[in-house]
Amino acid sequence: MIELRDLTVRYGDTVAVDDVSLDLHTGVVYGLLGRNGSGKTSLLGALASHRKPTTGTVVVDGAEAFENPAVMRATSFVGDTLDVLGQERVCQAVALAGWLRPTWDADYAAKLIELFGIDRRKRVQSLSRGQKSALGAVIGLAARAPLTILDEVYLGMDAVARTTFYRELLADYLAHPRTIILSTHLIDEVADLFERVIIIDRGRILLHEEADDLRGRGAVVTGPAAAVEAFTVGRTVLATRSVGGVRADTVYGRLEASEVTRGGAAGLTFGPVDLQELFIHLTSVAEVPDERG
Repeated sequence: MIELRDLTVRYGDTVAVDDVSLDLHTGVVYGLLGRNGSGKTSLLGALASHRKPTTGTVVVDGAEAFENPAVMRATSFVGDTLDVLGQERVCQAVALAGWLRPTWDADYAAKLIELFGIDRRKRVQSLSRGQKSALGAVIGLAARAPLTILDEVYLGMDAVARTTFYRELLADYLAHPRTIILSTHLIDEVADLFERVIIIDRGRILLHEEADDLRGRGAVVTGPAAAVEAFTVGRTVLATRSVGGVRADTVYGRLEASEVTRGGAAGLTFGPVDLQELFIHLTSVAEVPDERG
């Protein structure tokens, strides 16, 4: 169990994380979502013991995390920039990462390096932006740390490399369960990986719940334009798309079974809502609205 209690992170007069209390369970893939400047990286830095909270605590299995060697060895935090010396060769950076992590899998690291096409002999500073990101993914995944934090680690990767990263993350998580926190702006690409979703906005936790429950907060209503318009009157409509006489409205708010039955009789179909559209809506309002929007 990881417990954040009354956690605040300040930079001078700027409050990056504002009195956050949160419980994280083991063996779960978390999606941490937030707009630029929302406090994601500051929260993760404190969680990984890279930054001392201004006030509050991070407790892991009953022990305070900051400057706790056991907790730090069991935590891998990889961001969008590599925390290695640029003049090091890839093989040296990987060897150091392995030395620091008791759960390191050298064979898996070698497999990932080959999979991403990284030259082990090159100096880190000579790698392309995409290869540096891939190296970060190698270090994060092969560490197999009980708490693995990946903060925008995909930045710089092309679509093929990102797909490889997502595939490997899921496969290795299933084979070696641990707590993974994935911070991302590319919500559509990774939404299916999330078991729980945390949304942070202006330093505060806006929402923390099961991904499937969050998706259940809305629906895509599709059918004849007039029927869709009539059905969605009075509801919060997040997006509207029309092709010919067919219209699709994404609505916020849970639908009762009777409403779905009534809509079906009018020729409407109902599909799952897009997690990214929900995120945009929730972070565009002052607070989380109720189920009816």
